[in-house]
Amino acid sequence: MASKDKDTANKRSGGTTKPSATSQAKDAKAQRELGIVGPHGDMRLASVVIEGYSLELRDGDGFVGDVASRTAFRHMLDAWRQLFTSMDGKDPMGDKPTRELSKHRLDALLEKDGIAAQAIEAASEDYALQLAHVVQRFLKQKTWRGVERIIIGGGFHQSEVGSGAIARADKILKAEKVPVELRTLRHHSDEGGLIGWVHLAPPALLQSYDAILAVDIGGTNVRCGIVQTHLHRAPDMSLAEVVRREKWVHADDEPKRDELVDGIATMLEGLIAYADKKKIRLAPYIGVACPGLIVEDGSLAGGTQNLPGNWESTRFHLPRDLCERLPHIGDGRTQVCLHNDAVVQGLSEMPFMQDVERWAVLTVGTGLGNASFTNRRDTPDAQG
Repeated sequence: MASKDKDTANKRSGGTTKPSATSQAKDAKAQRELGIVGPHGDMRLASVVIEGYSLELRDGDGFVGDVASRTAFRHMLDAWRQLFTSMDGKDPMGDKPTRELSKHRLDALLEKDGIAAQAIEAASEDYALQLAHVVQRFLKQKTWRGVERIIIGGGFHQSEVGSGAIARADKILKAEKVPVELRTLRHHSDEGGLIGWVHLAPPALLQSYDAILAVDIGGTNVRCGIVQTHLHRAPDMSLAEVVRREKWVHADDEPKRDELVDGIATMLEGLIAYADKKKIRLAPYIGVACPGLIVEDGSLAGGTQNLPGNWESTRFHLPRDLCERLPHIGDGRTQVCLHNDAVVQGLSEMPFMQDVERWAVLTVGTGLGNASFTNRRDTPDAQG
């Protein structure tokens, strides 16, 4: 189990402070929950069943999802850009390579309604067609059958270009009479993969503390944050929010695997210090969202090709290795739990998916993450 014991932490730090009676009671309650929590988040929760994630459908030499990633859109845009340049004799988008054009820059070019806008619109149409195709392929799979709504996450939707392409894909699906609705993630892309952890953390733990720490590791960025549950104001945790977050565009620094883990630990240390300063009671629990297939023991078994180094090595265990680098949180054992990033991002939408039975998420990033869910109607709340 990826956890840090209080006695070990005290020996390392030399700490001898006796915890208060309140702290002891809180610690005992937390430890009862943590004692049955493994390093891999559950697939069956109180209100929802995670039917599957990281579904990899092959299409020729590649994967079906690759044609609807953010990387794929950039390739489409680059192709149209070259075509318009050859026709006009001048590059409509300037000197910067396509991969370096920000979302804001593309939105600005689209708004000018010139040759560059025409290239962007053409690429957006190509992307919409590919996204609609990918959706239809996924809907034929067993874990996606009956899905009524798909949430599109990742950062792509947070631009006029991205949201327009997604809206166009939705229209294409409707025109082809595919019974599914596309919606975009309601949370900021830097926060959805953090907020989802409030639905995976042990309930008794959330009732005893104000907030949890969460991490979202992607192929380009890593995000760490303090997620406040506001559980007593909204039992369905629809008001959960990130009150503090840090972001590292690690792709710019090209760290090795262990250097990336070191960087995450440093970010979390800063957040722990911030919580202490602001009197935010942090639970002794850290949720880590990561691409790929996760084994029950918390190791990774595939789908990590966009991360630096070998994350599937038998000598590497992310929950354990991260926990060993972290300072102790509170008076009890600290648990680090791992789950797929698309699952966590999808769960951030759970309070707002109660009007459908089957739903799913696609996360548009360096790759295309995916997960599918079924709401449970056999819970005490549902029956009463």
